[in-house]
Amino acid sequence: MPDWRLTTGSAPHPVHAILLAFPIALFTSALVTDIAYLRTAELQWTNFSAWLITGGLLFGGLVLAWALISLALGWRGADRMRRGIYAGVLAVMWVLGLINIFKHSQDGWSSVETFGLILSILCALLALAAGVLAFSSLGEREVAR
Repeated sequence: MPDWRLTTGSAPHPVHAILLAFPIALFTSALVTDIAYLRTAELQWTNFSAWLITGGLLFGGLVLAWALISLALGWRGADRMRRGIYAGVLAVMWVLGLINIFKHSQDGWSSVETFGLILSILCALLALAAGVLAFSSLGEREVAR
C-alpha cells in the first residue's frame, strides 16, 4: 500500500516534494513574467504568465489533493494542525491562482494590472510558504520531544 503521509520524518514524501516544486517554480515565474509585461508592454509576456499559472494550478491541484488525503488519513496524528495549515495554504494558493488565471484570460492589455499583479504576488508567496511548511521541522513531533 502506498505511503500517503505528508512527511517521512521531517521532510515531505519524495514524490510530494517533486510535485510541490512545480507550483513554487511556476507561480514565481508567472510573477516574473507579469513584471516583465508591466515594464515592456509586450503581450507575449501575458501569454507566458497564463501558461505558467495554468501549470501551477495543475500541479498545485495534485499537491493539494495529496495534502488533503494525507490530512484525512492522519487526522488523529500528532501533527494534525500542521497538516491542516499546510492544506489550507495550498487551498488558498489554488483558489487565488484560479482567480488569477481568469484575470489573465481577459483582454491582453488589461490582464496584468494592479489586481493581476497582486494575485501573482500572493500566489508566489503562498507557494513559497507551502514549501517552507512542507520542509519545516517545527511540527508538533518536535515540540513533543
